[in-house]
Amino acid sequence: MRSKNQSPINIKIIILGLFFLLFLLVIAWSSYSSPRPNPSPIAENDDLSDASNLSTDEEEPKPSTTACPSLPLTPTCTKIPPSLANALVHYVTTNITPQQTLKEISVSLRVLEKKSPCNFLVFGLGHDSLMWTSLNHGGRTVFLEEDKAWIEQIREKLPTLESYHVTYDTRVHQADGLMETGKGDECKVVGDPRFSKCQLALKGFPGDIYDIEWDLIMVDAPTGYHDEAPGRMNAIYTAGLMARNRENGVTDVFVHDVDRVVEDKFSRAFLCEGYLTEQEGRLRHFIIPSHRTSSGKPFCP
Repeated sequence: MRSKNQSPINIKIIILGLFFLLFLLVIAWSSYSSPRPNPSPIAENDDLSDASNLSTDEEEPKPSTTACPSLPLTPTCTKIPPSLANALVHYVTTNITPQQTLKEISVSLRVLEKKSPCNFLVFGLGHDSLMWTSLNHGGRTVFLEEDKAWIEQIREKLPTLESYHVTYDTRVHQADGLMETGKGDECKVVGDPRFSKCQLALKGFPGDIYDIEWDLIMVDAPTGYHDEAPGRMNAIYTAGLMARNRENGVTDVFVHDVDRVVEDKFSRAFLCEGYLTEQEGRLRHFIIPSHRTSSGKPFCP
């Protein structure tokens, strides 16, 4: 989730464009849903039977000084939500930008436009975290991060983000052995990861992380670009297990950096190619249905 060197100007324009589009959508929705004013308003204390006796010569009431100005496309005044305002200010005033490209971000954005406000779980905490929280305005967005010092650093700048420190006891160089482990029958059993007998299931998260049915899960951590890094083997498997274990419905699961061997192989094996709906750049999008409502459903279609 931490940023890598990219063109800061291009990405900043992308982020501002996304939030401006979201702001316009909020205004348009509010304008559409707001009731139209009564052309002949009558005070609540007026007697309706005397309404016809109102003099047309009376001086028209002056508009309230607190009323919002009426604009051609916005007959009602709508404030931008604080989370979106904070995000706009943050990204305008920083040169540090998310590492996902516009096209990659757009994949998740399309899903959020349909599902938000929703429950959104993100493996990783970074400079794009405020963006995800803002795009899921009104929902719950939670970040899981392996670096405690990094969490504190981000919290100083963005205290409103909900994040938790988690630990991983694997290393990238163990990936081949863990892939063989994942082929065992115990790893094909769908259930709560806390009680799974599969070595790939992560059991150390805060309790409510397992209790919530997540509508979206983004796997963009832990670190996985060198042999001694934790790697995303367990995170990918656990994301798939959580999706299958929901009571009903589907979960959209995203995996970033699929150009790397671990992310490529583990996402295909445990999120399943049959559930793969889209790949854009280094991002894969899987839609995984609940397996609890279909007894005997195979782990992969």
